[in-house]
Amino acid sequence: MRHRKSGRHFSRPAAHRNAMFENLATQLLDHESIVTTEPKAKELRSVVDKLITIAKRADSKDIHARRIVAARLNQRVVDRTDAADSKNHNSVLNKLFDDIAKRNANRPGGYTRIVKLGNRHGDNAPMVMIELVEKAVPAEVVPAFQASTAE
Repeated sequence: MRHRKSGRHFSRPAAHRNAMFENLATQLLDHESIVTTEPKAKELRSVVDKLITIAKRADSKDIHARRIVAARLNQRVVDRTDAADSKNHNSVLNKLFDDIAKRNANRPGGYTRIVKLGNRHGDNAPMVMIELVEKAVPAEVVPAFQASTAE
């Protein structure tokens, strides 16, 4: 019987599985879109959604929420007063709390989207792209109809 045994194991020990999801979650939050296999993306979705929910709950000075997310992403929280060191170590944490959480403030859940891409050539594994639903809009995007100026 498989009672209370939720989640996929991916034929890996728990430490390897946790490290894999730390890396995938960090990359997804940093790049806002990654390509991976479908089972990994489906498990990663719950990890990232929980992190974004914690970041949304926290106000800007809630150090406890930052420490919870930093522990899950295996990063250390650096004091924000030291600007040079803080940017190197907390880039993903700062982006999550300052940018991603604010973009998803009115969304009650479902912060990620999975788009199927087809099967991988080598082993026929189903590949997907997992991305954040609320993407950042670049500041210098000009619509095509306004790009050319007419006389």
